[in-house]
Amino acid sequence: MPLGGGKKCGRCQKAVYFAEEVLCGGRSFHQNCFLCKECNKSMDSTNVSVHMDEIYCRSCYGKKFGPKGYGFGQGAGVLNMDTGESQGTTRDEPAPHQPTNNPNPSRLAQKFGGSEKCPRCGKSVYAAEKVIGAGSSWHKIKCFTCATCGKGLESTTLSDRDGEIYCKGCYGKNFGPKGFGYGLGAGALTNSQ
Repeated sequence: MPLGGGKKCGRCQKAVYFAEEVLCGGRSFHQNCFLCKECNKSMDSTNVSVHMDEIYCRSCYGKKFGPKGYGFGQGAGVLNMDTGESQGTTRDEPAPHQPTNNPNPSRLAQKFGGSEKCPRCGKSVYAAEKVIGAGSSWHKIKCFTCATCGKGLESTTLSDRDGEIYCKGCYGKNFGPKGFGYGLGAGALTNSQ
């Protein structure tokens, strides 16, 4: 602490006493020294911005350190052509354009050959009609049916074999175990030779 018991002012480096002290950014200022570094406008806690131990009003801070370009002016509908070079700011060059690696960027490409194919009919399956079962995408209405009896299926009640889907009953009849105790209902006995 300097002689006299006060802290040093962040602007004039003279002693600041409690009655005249303004605190900002961990430093003390005289009320008369609490001014913007660029425009010397008197500030208070609502319009001060700190950058690298210096204080600025919001307007000068925005001009010097804020974003540049359309939509970043001082008010509604303002286009500012100021690059900030007059205040010591340098312009950053934009990065070169990098194309995306999306193999099917358009909906047209997805419609004609870019989407999944139904294993039953071989046509494209779109999100609105898509049901997933047995590791493939199927058309919900016409194709997601039992290969034997044509019954409509659900993804939780189907059985699959060799890329085809079946209802539980038809799968049991065609591919299930045969003999005593393996019938379709209680006490059913089938004779298979």
